[in-house]
Amino acid sequence: MAKPARAWQRMLSGRRLDLLDPTPVDIEIEDIAHGLAFVARWNGQTKGDWPYSVAEHSLLVTDLFARIAPGEPARWHLAALLHDAPEYVIGDMISPVKSAVGLAYSEMDARLSAAVHLRFGLPAVLPDRVKKMIKAADKVSAWLEAVQIAGFSQSEADRLFGRPAEPLLSGLAIRLRPPAVVRTDYVSRHEILLAACAT
Repeated sequence: MAKPARAWQRMLSGRRLDLLDPTPVDIEIEDIAHGLAFVARWNGQTKGDWPYSVAEHSLLVTDLFARIAPGEPARWHLAALLHDAPEYVIGDMISPVKSAVGLAYSEMDARLSAAVHLRFGLPAVLPDRVKKMIKAADKVSAWLEAVQIAGFSQSEADRLFGRPAEPLLSGLAIRLRPPAVVRTDYVSRHEILLAACAT
């Protein structure tokens, strides 16, 4: 009888995260921040001397969420920060690869998302209206990234992601920073939002 494949990963915190059956107690924000700071968006096909990380993207999505939904409770801003958290262990697959891989990736992503949400006091599954607002911020971020660092023409980005409203773009520029700096900022933003959720 074949030995079952190992389905867990050892985290730098010492936690052992089961990818097929993750539990909230095995999730630490430092592990998430570290992993996301070293995972490149766009499969690394971006301009600049540093990769554009999922952690940096998550910070931008959180800023955009604040512009799209400024009156929302802190918990939903925290959900925006954590929207790609599962990628700290499963990586950032570009949309064409996700489509090719199919349901298995989506199911693993959903299980990890639920565990992350529960770990930080959010519902396992976010309300649809919150998901839609986070998705809207994510699409604006994708447009900005595509045009500024991923080599897309503006017309191509408009067609694929939708042209964002100008007020949402005001003063925003993609930043490329060392992973350690982004990791620290991600943890700091998480602490701020978690504290705001408690008030």
